[in-house]
Amino acid sequence: MSAPMSADDPVEPAAGHDPLSRERAHLAASRAALRAMREDVESLDISDVTANWVNAAVLERQIEERVKALADLSDTPLFFGRLDYLHAPGSERTEGAEGEQFYIGRRHVHDADGDPMVIDWRAPVSQPFYRASGKDPMDVALRRRFGYTGGALTAYEDEHLSDPTEAATTSKLLQQEIERPRVGPMRDIVATIQPEQDEIVRSGLAGSVCVQGGPGTGKTAVGLHRVAYLLYAHRERLARTGTLVVGPNRSFLHYIEQVLPALGELTVAQATVGDLVAHVEVRGTDDAAAALVKGDARMAEVLRRALYAHVTMPTEPVVVVRGSRRWRVPAYELEDIVRQLLERDIRYGAAREALPQRIAHAVLVQMERAGEAPDDRVQDAVARNGAVKAAVKAVWPAVDPAKLVLRLLGDAEFLAEHAEGLLDEQEQKAILWTKPARSVKSAKWSAADAVLIDEAADLVRRTHSLGHVVLDEAQDLSPMQYRAVGRRCTTGSATVLGDLAQGTTPWATRSWEEALAHLGKPDAVVEELTAGFRVPTDVIAYASRLLPHIAPGLTPVASIRENPGLFEVRRVEGAGDVVAACRELLRHEGSVGLIAADARIPELAGELTAAGVSSVAPGEETTHDTRLTLVPASLAKGLEYDYVVLDEPRAVVDGEPDERTGLRRLYVALTRAVSGLIVTHTAPLPEQLG
Repeated sequence: MSAPMSADDPVEPAAGHDPLSRERAHLAASRAALRAMREDVESLDISDVTANWVNAAVLERQIEERVKALADLSDTPLFFGRLDYLHAPGSERTEGAEGEQFYIGRRHVHDADGDPMVIDWRAPVSQPFYRASGKDPMDVALRRRFGYTGGALTAYEDEHLSDPTEAATTSKLLQQEIERPRVGPMRDIVATIQPEQDEIVRSGLAGSVCVQGGPGTGKTAVGLHRVAYLLYAHRERLARTGTLVVGPNRSFLHYIEQVLPALGELTVAQATVGDLVAHVEVRGTDDAAAALVKGDARMAEVLRRALYAHVTMPTEPVVVVRGSRRWRVPAYELEDIVRQLLERDIRYGAAREALPQRIAHAVLVQMERAGEAPDDRVQDAVARNGAVKAAVKAVWPAVDPAKLVLRLLGDAEFLAEHAEGLLDEQEQKAILWTKPARSVKSAKWSAADAVLIDEAADLVRRTHSLGHVVLDEAQDLSPMQYRAVGRRCTTGSATVLGDLAQGTTPWATRSWEEALAHLGKPDAVVEELTAGFRVPTDVIAYASRLLPHIAPGLTPVASIRENPGLFEVRRVEGAGDVVAACRELLRHEGSVGLIAADARIPELAGELTAAGVSSVAPGEETTHDTRLTLVPASLAKGLEYDYVVLDEPRAVVDGEPDERTGLRRLYVALTRAVSGLIVTHTAPLPEQLG
């Protein structure tokens, strides 16, 4: 591999002849072509092509979205690589055949004649940029990577794949991009996707994938780029069915929200599990024991029993009067109809809607036997008959999901009846409200209660399914939460992302096989990422001391970063020394995170203010003058900073209900740094750190 060539090289060939000048010219031409594409869309006149104002509004919105997708972000490189093929892709590889050259970027750009100037990274012809090697060059003669400073092209690096010796050399530009400081929201990794990541990104829409990845392995980025790829490869289908990214909290969603728009994808919805199940206002909290039981998959059966207990077998016939005729459906026939509906195992609400039609059909059979010729209108009229409605109300009454859960949690006898053989007395007692609420509105619902209501709502009426759902930080979901997310992709597929070692809830996932079964995707393929791109070698090695205690059997992450990173464990006298460590790291370029046990945040915030050091909370935008984020340990998961000060590891561990959970929380906090970590402590360190 040739060394990176840059504008700072001592000898620069004549303008127009050196490769760097030619590449800059192509960049300028590509930007002009993209601008022309955007102007073409902006100038579209739709006044004569829409039949009505509704169609016009839809088309206007589509045009607006297209204009946004064609935005040229000044600080985002339009292309980051080039492939020189030995032969034209798809052609016969004959001797002397001329190859083609393709620039690989975040989106497709073509000139006025329609010829491509930049190829979308998701296109099949771009795949060798990520997977070609000296052993398998994939018909590529040259792979060129580009280096940028801001939006300016400043360097390039060539890899001649026909030369195995040169192709095996580590890319300096790739390494620099991986180790580039991070400021602000998460950015895409489209220029640095590795072969094992690319395989996951480009896996098909039909199958579900679960990615187990330790800190810094890029699992979140892989999941987001997989969505972008699927939208490219199956745009029409996913435009109809929809896509969704589910994250653990609002701070996390804010952190990742710019990745997909930077790739030109603007239609992907983002939500937390709480957003998905927001049937009621959450104003209460559960203790760990109650939350553990409410999150258990056995609650699904308790709810099903409680719901279908409302169905009672008829004991009286239904008599329908039409004109001078009376039509009688005996009780035993009604019972047969009810049993058939129960055996079909369809949704409670759907069965209730089918019941009056079934009864009406029984009446029509009698009419036909009597020589009449009733049609569908007669059947609908009979189904709306007062006697039929009264029978349906008595046999199969309407049930409000929230009221059902309200009764279960407030009525000990009702709960005991339907939890028999599923929950023991202690578990029932744990979830019963000590002070039953009088109504749905007055109840102080917890987050776990909202999930139960969502389960009940699905039993009554099927939840709408999307085409693809990405579930990030999945290791912290309860079985009932997995079921809630799974309901949103029953007819679609899922990408599940997580790390068993970072599970910090009482119900944290024990195995992906178990989690995928709750999600309704037992056949999902489980992939493991073990190459670390984000966390420096010394930092991940230190954090990995905890793995035998929190997730025995997991493969430790192996950092591929050449820079070992700044790492120091420092005994301090008090909070003033912690602030001093923050000041020290703020001298470096990039973002700084001060992570501490939740209980210590107020004290540290006061110390920072007194010292004149400004900071923001997770999810708030950092600026050039305010690059320090004060992060409660409970919110650190999924976030990353160039430099981290981790305050008082023992306090982080002690802030959790048990030591195992505390050590997992510490593992998360230790692995948020991209370039350097200073651990400060006054109390002794946890013995598991050695």
